[in-house]
Amino acid sequence: MNKGELDALLETKRKEAAGKFTEEKSRIYADGIQSVADSGILDNALNVGDKALNFTLKNALNKSVSLFTELENGPVILTWYRGGWCPYCNITLHYLQEKLPEFQKAGATLMALTPELPDNSLSTSEKNKLEFTVLSDVGNKIGKEYGVVFQLTKDVASIYQAGFGLHEKNGDDSDQLPLAATYVIDTNGIIQYAFLDADYRERAEATEILSAIRNLK
Repeated sequence: MNKGELDALLETKRKEAAGKFTEEKSRIYADGIQSVADSGILDNALNVGDKALNFTLKNALNKSVSLFTELENGPVILTWYRGGWCPYCNITLHYLQEKLPEFQKAGATLMALTPELPDNSLSTSEKNKLEFTVLSDVGNKIGKEYGVVFQLTKDVASIYQAGFGLHEKNGDDSDQLPLAATYVIDTNGIIQYAFLDADYRERAEATEILSAIRNLK
């Protein structure tokens, strides 16, 4: 598999993290990823050929945005990120922002969903100078409908809560997060591309997303 631009950026982060973590912390995170893989989520999440479910969520500026309304203007790239506390998410959001003109030129709208409370998603938008729509999926309500939400292991949840206050970021103590899933949805509401991976350090490449959009025509 050819590694893409984004993966090269993420690989730098992966190596940096590996150098910092204790053996125990590395094991806890590896067990966490394995737990996601073992949960069956990758088989049960919405996938290519499935009908996307409509939703209306508030963006970072408290304005309602509806998926099906956006689809009236062209295909939608729907992507999830864990939160502004996640370095892999911030690298990916920044990268997607850089690629936004290419997505727009191809006629697509980019929308990102996060379980973070609106105030936190707004600061993430501002910090990364995002010009695409960031929506707060509080309680992972839409993520659960798409089947992309999983339960953190107790050990990972403890590290996250102690490290940056996951419960406060998300406004609940469910210890649930979404996969870093990405879909390309056509104007009929059908998913034509799906990136699903148990490992939060792996993300969809812009070249794959653009290829999926161009293949719609």
